[in-house]
Amino acid sequence: MEDHEEDDLQKALRMSMQHEPPEPKRSKARDDSAETPLEESPEVKNRRLQRELMAAAAEKRMMAASAAMPTTATITSAPKDVPSSSEASSSKMDKTVAIVKEDKFLGKELSSDEAQQLFSMVFGNEVSKGILAQWSNQGIRFSPDEETSMGLVQHEGGPCGVLAAIQAFVLKYLLFFPQELVKGVQNTPMKSISRRLQENQDSVSNIFGSLTEETKSRALVRSMGEILFLCGNNNSATIASLKIFDQNIEGKDEKEKDEIVARSLEGLSLESGVDLQKVLTVTTFTSPASAMQRLESMIPIFRSRMGALLFLLSALLSRGLETVQSDRDDPSQPLVTAPFGHASQEIVNLLLSGMAVANVFDGKMDLGGGMFVKGILTPVEVGFLTLLESLNFCKVGQSLKSPKWPIWVVGSESHYTVLFALDPQVQAENEFENRETTIRRAFDSQDQSGGGGFISVDGFRQVLRETNVNLPPEKMEALCSSGFIVWSEFWQVLLDLDKGFGGLKDSTGLMGKKVFYLWHFNGIAKAVSGSEVGVQRPRLTKLRVSVPPRWTPEEFMAGGSGGGGGGGGGDEVVEVEKPERTQHAPLVDCVRTRWARAVCNWEGDPPSIV
Repeated sequence: MEDHEEDDLQKALRMSMQHEPPEPKRSKARDDSAETPLEESPEVKNRRLQRELMAAAAEKRMMAASAAMPTTATITSAPKDVPSSSEASSSKMDKTVAIVKEDKFLGKELSSDEAQQLFSMVFGNEVSKGILAQWSNQGIRFSPDEETSMGLVQHEGGPCGVLAAIQAFVLKYLLFFPQELVKGVQNTPMKSISRRLQENQDSVSNIFGSLTEETKSRALVRSMGEILFLCGNNNSATIASLKIFDQNIEGKDEKEKDEIVARSLEGLSLESGVDLQKVLTVTTFTSPASAMQRLESMIPIFRSRMGALLFLLSALLSRGLETVQSDRDDPSQPLVTAPFGHASQEIVNLLLSGMAVANVFDGKMDLGGGMFVKGILTPVEVGFLTLLESLNFCKVGQSLKSPKWPIWVVGSESHYTVLFALDPQVQAENEFENRETTIRRAFDSQDQSGGGGFISVDGFRQVLRETNVNLPPEKMEALCSSGFIVWSEFWQVLLDLDKGFGGLKDSTGLMGKKVFYLWHFNGIAKAVSGSEVGVQRPRLTKLRVSVPPRWTPEEFMAGGSGGGGGGGGGDEVVEVEKPERTQHAPLVDCVRTRWARAVCNWEGDPPSIV
């Protein structure tokens, strides 16, 4: 029965594809002067009605198939009201087929208003040609260097925020989800790179250098798809492309694909919303599998000089332009900041959390008068640390500091890099750390200073109730005497308060000690000591991190000056090992915002976050 139905549909499709429906046979020539049309015989009428029904069924099947095609936009330009009458069935089918073929490569054009809004949102109304050049000459490409082959290379300043966010997700898949990157083994257990490195003590350069281009490409596709669906509230993803590609690159080798794409981009510049409207097309998907197929087919385009910009535009369109503006504290400012063209914090937050908020604290902050500013509202897969926190310019919340996977985008004043661990257990908390995190979250929820580390007396009382901390009256009075409570002072009281009262007093001085390794990747190509003169490449640095025990300054001084010896009376003096020799670089300050008092050491050149 199904075969018979398929034959009928194929027959109907062939009929409907004809430019004109076949004329019914007549026994004699038609008299043009006649006022009434020639009546059809019952046999001819039945054949015509059957043909119309079959054509309508074929048209319906064709429209359903086009909607399911991975490269066809759900916001397709196909006509919404398709009449089922026989008067236009063949021409409509012709048009539908043409639209399917066109959307497979082009998608939907933006209106002139949408294109202008998108361009102004990213670059503003007055943008220098230098900034436009930075963002129009940065592809999403892996490093050819063996040691850093898992990393994306940056050649231009500006788009590092986009590249670092993608890099963080790429590392997530490479390190922890290898089964997602091999065809046909998604449900087969595989040993992750992080586990291989921990068990075999093999060098990172050996393992990262052994990654195939196909594996890295799949990690990139998965990462971009996850980010775009995150921006689309996990309901949809919009992918931006350029309609200037007039050659089919399927079946070509990668080098030839890159050459074809590069030739297509010759002479292209995007200097206004008008330019954007002329060349940009967008395709929206509700199926992750279909979006992944589309992204995979577009890898040569994302490798091109327009790749980073196209991905940023895709993320903004996935979120929705109006929604992006409502996320922001000041939507009048461009997302790419002048005068150096850096990606704003809103861009980075959009790619990490799905919302283009400007702040890195948790939740919302009440400014009074019904005004709020928004921070990170949901848990994230990969996190964020910043040098600016060590300089007391902001406070990163626990959502970004403690992501699901031990991978962080690291921000400095002018650049974004990536920090990661091979072992997820570096974030596992012991009893002491878990208690500290609980109390700190409660404290931060009452902090209306934007991360300044102080709260009101009423807010402090709420923290004590939520965390079951019972302070002695004299301690309570001392902390509240100034009308506000500072975290550092409250923390010192907790360290000297017995556990029975909700405190964190540790008589051993050893609680919370950790030793682990972190890796830092800087994708911008720089000269590396020990390499050939003039050779530039990204940097990957291994850091040994030792987090000493949690002690109060008084305990440290007692342990250091007393030499572990005994004084005359009373309490036992605990011998505390002296701090390790430490190396310093700005990255260490970032690490210490996550692990206070961390001691970091490395070999070779210091890690650079600029």
